[in-house]
Amino acid sequence: MDTSRTHPWLRRVRDRIDREYGKPLDVEALARAAHIPAGHLSRQFRTAYGMSPYAYLTARRIDRATLLLRGDLDLEAVCRAVGCATPGVFVTRFTELTGLTPESFRSSLAGDLAGSVDGPGAAAAAGIEAMPVCLAQRVARAVRNQEAQARQRPLT
Repeated sequence: MDTSRTHPWLRRVRDRIDREYGKPLDVEALARAAHIPAGHLSRQFRTAYGMSPYAYLTARRIDRATLLLRGDLDLEAVCRAVGCATPGVFVTRFTELTGLTPESFRSSLAGDLAGSVDGPGAAAAAGIEAMPVCLAQRVARAVRNQEAQARQRPLT
């Protein structure tokens, strides 16, 4: 995405989401702060960034949660830190976006740490962590439910 052509108010909305993802945010509040209708904000944001403001906020929260789960915080503390309403909602969103429950994600990290430093899990994690969040989301975008297109098998 070419940020030089993005409206300044869209960048401000995205920056606010990046800064305040741990607080209760919704599209209406973001639109009020930008002095535009919520529908217009959603359409322009999706055009500029490839996802709705709510999807971006959710992805940002889950992105931060994956980092917090590497530490020793319990699930409820991670849930509160990233601004999710309840642990149930957090687990559902985390599973939708990563394909793993938070507990499975944490145990897979423990498995990577127990294995060699050069293992495939460590290399993949290091490659994605080194990218800016917006690029990592496009490279490692989580697949929600049945959104992924089925790969066609080569004809033989």
